[in-house]
Amino acid sequence: MNWTLKKTKEKVKCSYKSLYISDKLIEKVDKIAKDNSTSFNNVIISMIESCLSENEITELSEDM
Repeated sequence: MNWTLKKTKEKVKCSYKSLYISDKLIEKVDKIAKDNSTSFNNVIISMIESCLSENEITELSEDM
C-alpha cells in the first residue's frame, strides 16, 4: 500500500477523536513522523485518507 503525507497547511474543519492503539504501533508512527519532519497526527490522517481512497477505487472497479 502506498500513501503520501498530506500537507499540513491545508486546514479544513475538524473534530477530535481518540484512538486506543498499541505502544509498538505508536513507536512506528512516531518514527515515520520524525523521519518526515511532521506530526504523529498528520501521519495517521494521511494513512487513513490514502486507505479510504484506495478502498473507493476498489469498490468502483468491483461495480463494473
